[in-house]
Amino acid sequence: MQKRTGFLMLAAVLAWAVLCFPSGGLVAAADKAPAPKAEVPKGPRAIIKTKFGDIEVKFYPDVAPKHVDNFIKLAKSGFYNGTIFHRVIPGFMIQGGDPNTKDSLKKDTYGQGGPNDEKGNPITVKAEFSDIPHKRGILSMARAADPDTAGSQFFIVVEDSRFLDRKYSVFGEVTKGIGVADKIVNLARDERDNPKERVEMTVTIVE
Repeated sequence: MQKRTGFLMLAAVLAWAVLCFPSGGLVAAADKAPAPKAEVPKGPRAIIKTKFGDIEVKFYPDVAPKHVDNFIKLAKSGFYNGTIFHRVIPGFMIQGGDPNTKDSLKKDTYGQGGPNDEKGNPITVKAEFSDIPHKRGILSMARAADPDTAGSQFFIVVEDSRFLDRKYSVFGEVTKGIGVADKIVNLARDERDNPKERVEMTVTIVE
């Protein structure tokens, strides 16, 4: 008789558990705990919108403050809107940011443009080289032979390119949308590495 009573008590406890936890008890309740939120990069970031999707980048203000400030200032002014990725090299990088590329009839000037001041003089940024490697996804600044001639043109590395280290100024990194860069870099191109298909961009700064 004592064993029977014990069995009935156990059954009652189990029935209570089922009523309290109909989805499977404490384990199911734990499964419903909110997932940890993905870490959002601190500080301003850029969204580069293209017809293939968006590329989101975070900046390195502690590494290249002048380059970051220059890029943000140009982007906020709408400087980059309507420009294209004018140079694509598979296994290497995609380059854009030249205001000359807004005119589809001036392909011979692509890669030569940049920002100017009120008097028409080029606005340039002095080199800010660092030890950050030019790995896949890095955002770096294009320039002429003189290290201090960066203006508005930038490039996104699609494959590790360590030969660029300490020769070009890294100022950010892609956090989302590197696959978009992969699509762009594989477009058909001419003998000057200009893609035959226009890929215009709109750059927005998110604080």
